[in-house]
Amino acid sequence: MSEIAVVFHSGYGHAAVIADAVARGIEKVDGASVKLIPVDAIDEHWEYLERDAKAIVFGSPTYMGSASAQFKGFMDASSKHWGKWRDKLAAGFTVSASQSGDKLATLQQLAVFAAQHQMLWVSLGLMPGNNSSTGSVNDLNRLGSFLGAMAQANADEGGDAILESDRKTAELLGERVAIAAKRWNGA
Repeated sequence: MSEIAVVFHSGYGHAAVIADAVARGIEKVDGASVKLIPVDAIDEHWEYLERDAKAIVFGSPTYMGSASAQFKGFMDASSKHWGKWRDKLAAGFTVSASQSGDKLATLQQLAVFAAQHQMLWVSLGLMPGNNSSTGSVNDLNRLGSFLGAMAQANADEGGDAILESDRKTAELLGERVAIAAKRWNGA
């Protein structure tokens, strides 16, 4: 069994919607299970992350060009567990109100964080969508990320307003991580 954790912070509910989509993708893969872990409950899950999780997907909203303060608090607290995630797989997602919102900076921050824990990063693995005259906002990877899943949510709307294409993109990230975890761990 490939146990995969999705560790995330969601300030306004948008990142939680994307975390759920990642979890749906993980659950599509035979032999994979998922545990959603909000960062405000992380103290109950350190042992699980060290011992049981074969992969960890990190998710944070992008606030002011960076991971949220709450997610950064988790990152800082993880230093007490430095080296315990060596050779586990990692991936990431983020969401912001703007089309760009400097989400790439957050994904880069998450990838460096994973590297500091000696983890192996799994990219999105999708070509960009919505980048030609025949493209649309309904395309997978409509925001054109390679490093991880990006989503956009209007600041004045709840998580229900996130486009289905962003949800499906996140779902494909979860599925990709689960397949990679099976392969990497010989399951």
